[in-house]
Amino acid sequence: MSDILIHKFRTILIGVAFSPNLKNNIFEAMRMVDFFDCKLIIVHVGDKTDEKENTIKKLISGFSDDDEKVKVIWKEGDPVEVIINEAKENNADLIMLGAIPREDFLKFYIGSIARKITRGAHCSVLLLIKPSEDLRPCNHIVVNGIKDEKTKKTILDSFEVAQNLGAQKLTIVEEISHEEVKIVVEDDKSLLKDTLIKEQLAKEEDQRVQHILDEVCEDLKTGILIKTQSIFGKRGYSIGHYAKVVAADLLIMNAPEKTTFLDRIFPHDLEYILSELPTDVLIMR
Repeated sequence: MSDILIHKFRTILIGVAFSPNLKNNIFEAMRMVDFFDCKLIIVHVGDKTDEKENTIKKLISGFSDDDEKVKVIWKEGDPVEVIINEAKENNADLIMLGAIPREDFLKFYIGSIARKITRGAHCSVLLLIKPSEDLRPCNHIVVNGIKDEKTKKTILDSFEVAQNLGAQKLTIVEEISHEEVKIVVEDDKSLLKDTLIKEQLAKEEDQRVQHILDEVCEDLKTGILIKTQSIFGKRGYSIGHYAKVVAADLLIMNAPEKTTFLDRIFPHDLEYILSELPTDVLIMR
């Protein structure tokens, strides 16, 4: 498999705090460094002390003694601004953020901080809901297959990620809005019409995704069970629910468009995912 690995991420940046999850977050980041053979930048937003510095050095030493491979940055300021700016200045390809959404404070953190970072980041963002000290296998990846100009690149990139993480299954989910059906089911006749329209829409969506899959290098498909799935419902909410039901290990989504004031009032697509993370989420740019 090593012959077909493509190192999608060359520089990963992780924002850390001295919380109970510090060790788990750093271990997750260091494993990503191994998977993608890349550099790591650890950013701590806050004051620097000898105790904190020694703690981070000790955690890193278990993985790498290469000073060129791991860089630690200490900076005070607004977490969102610091992480976004440091990612740009250091040409990071991926920002990692770890949190547990079930806890009220951390749910607020992931909801506010992560939303702002995903809106402002120039690169991909990985949100971890269960950062672990031990290796967690990534067996099943779910990828959005919505009709969007960014979807093709997201799907192609997802195969590179799947190979590097050793995933065995990849499901591309085509979300279809109920508004596209435009049938009010009132009797058997309208129910039949509704069913036929849904079947046609699902067939068209599947064909569109199959055309994208035809462009994926065969080597990148090696060892991966590929599945497509059409689902009807509200974008973002539907795929998030699906990922949770099938117990996916990772959900890969398109990066959001530049947002407007209205986007912050009326949630849509990715906002539903961020409000209650169903699993680890990779927002691909």
